[in-house]
Amino acid sequence: MAYDLEEQEQLATVKGWWHDNGTRVLTVIALVVIVLSGWQTWRVWQANQAQQAGAQYDALVKDFPRTLYASMGALVAARFHFERADLKNAKAQLQWVVERSPSDELRDLARLRLAGVLLDEKSHDEALALLEAKHAQPLEGQYAALKGDVLVAKNRPADAKVAYRLAIEKSDARSGAFRDSVQLRLDALGG
Repeated sequence: MAYDLEEQEQLATVKGWWHDNGTRVLTVIALVVIVLSGWQTWRVWQANQAQQAGAQYDALVKDFPRTLYASMGALVAARFHFERADLKNAKAQLQWVVERSPSDELRDLARLRLAGVLLDEKSHDEALALLEAKHAQPLEGQYAALKGDVLVAKNRPADAKVAYRLAIEKSDARSGAFRDSVQLRLDALGG
């Protein structure tokens, strides 16, 4: 098959370009393949680690349900589910801690977080009921602030202001960011 002069020039140009750049092109292709296979390997490894951790957590909860470790594991699992917008499983983990933890402090923390999940689900009355439960003094400010948030969601701004003022009053002076956040919410309601 004979090529005309123009086709021969184009072929010579391509051959010249390949001669100059072929090694770079092959190197880039190899690097892309290596990176993609490494990424896939990393994802498979992470999935396996998560599966093993889940199995260990299930065994911990089953065999040692009244330990602090089981309660702390359930709190971590709840956060994991919440960050992935899996509110059903987050609620289940938090409810488990509320019902079974041997630690009053962990139950109080789980109750607070569960009320936050219920607020996200617009289950305002359930959230308020949890926030009315007896809880440890150090969490008083956080409980009051979340109660204010629920009351705002229920369109009860006057009650929310009272809750926010209580949150500021009960919060530790060293928790400046928290106090500032609550103050902003209070100011948004007209102080």
